[in-house]
Amino acid sequence: MTGEALAILTLRNLQKYFPVEKGLFSRSTGWVKAVDGVDLSVHRGETLGLVGESGCGKSTLGKLITRLEGATGGEIEFEGRDTLSLKGSALRELRREIQTIFQDPYSSLNPRMTAYDIIEEPLLVHGTASKTERRNRVFELLETVGIRREYGGRYPHEFSGGQRQRIGIARALALNPKLVVCDEPVSALDVSIQAQILNLLEKLQKEFGLTYIFISHDLSVVEHISDRIAIMYLGQIVELAESSAFYAQAYHPYSEALLSASPIPDPTAARQRIILKGDPPSPIDVPAGCRFHMRCPHAAEICRADPTPPLEEITPGRWVRCWRAGEIRGIPESGANRTEPTGLHQNDLP
Repeated sequence: MTGEALAILTLRNLQKYFPVEKGLFSRSTGWVKAVDGVDLSVHRGETLGLVGESGCGKSTLGKLITRLEGATGGEIEFEGRDTLSLKGSALRELRREIQTIFQDPYSSLNPRMTAYDIIEEPLLVHGTASKTERRNRVFELLETVGIRREYGGRYPHEFSGGQRQRIGIARALALNPKLVVCDEPVSALDVSIQAQILNLLEKLQKEFGLTYIFISHDLSVVEHISDRIAIMYLGQIVELAESSAFYAQAYHPYSEALLSASPIPDPTAARQRIILKGDPPSPIDVPAGCRFHMRCPHAAEICRADPTPPLEEITPGRWVRCWRAGEIRGIPESGANRTEPTGLHQNDLP
């Protein structure tokens, strides 16, 4: 994929399959293809919005990037390093540079630790500072995220949901990371608080030069913070585009349906709602050909037959996984090489 030269993070044919076990002896009977052949580059200093419905694999992808899950196959390259091969001190160093802001501020903080202890813990684990330096750093982070330093002695239950998420953000920034995976960081918060947290994330990005992967199911939230948008469906990226271009017009039929369901703040504006038929296929038994063809209003015979369409750049900066996207939008053939992407097959699984 183009843009790898600018990338801080590059994913190539990344896969994560979970075994389906049944019976008394937990015999494997199949595989849940949570992430199945993802190719993606994240540019330094940008915010990449990763959007999709529940169960599409976006949170699993975030865990693969942070090494909270091991990959079944493929490559993850961070600043030129193959992260999947890292162990010991090298993996420890990687985890200083890639941090996570978790979805639920109610369960992601230890209820037995004070806010001060929660933020100090990464500094203690990695042994990066003296006691005085740790104290100064914690107080600095508290004030940076908008919490008074005298509140450091309070426990999580004494804070509101928005304040808890601010503590989670401070914890993620404690080790000066380069990349932060934001896994639905505002979905558990009230709308008014969501705006405050999004504004805080944008402020911190400018101040510390951070790169974000912002995972969400809400396109209206992602619109205000993302430079580029990646749409995920059933374990694969189906569209990738600049944010302004994507919101002007989505090219993949699934992206178009998602965008049509996103509310518009202008009460005088109208948007035709696209209602998709059926339910998403099971990730255990993915359909042949395009994975969206059973719900797609534009499906043709080519969409139902193997191989799966590759992710093609059909206009500059616009990548779409659809055989008919150019035809539907009236775009001439891009001339991309339409061959089946390399990847693991059933016989290759461990």
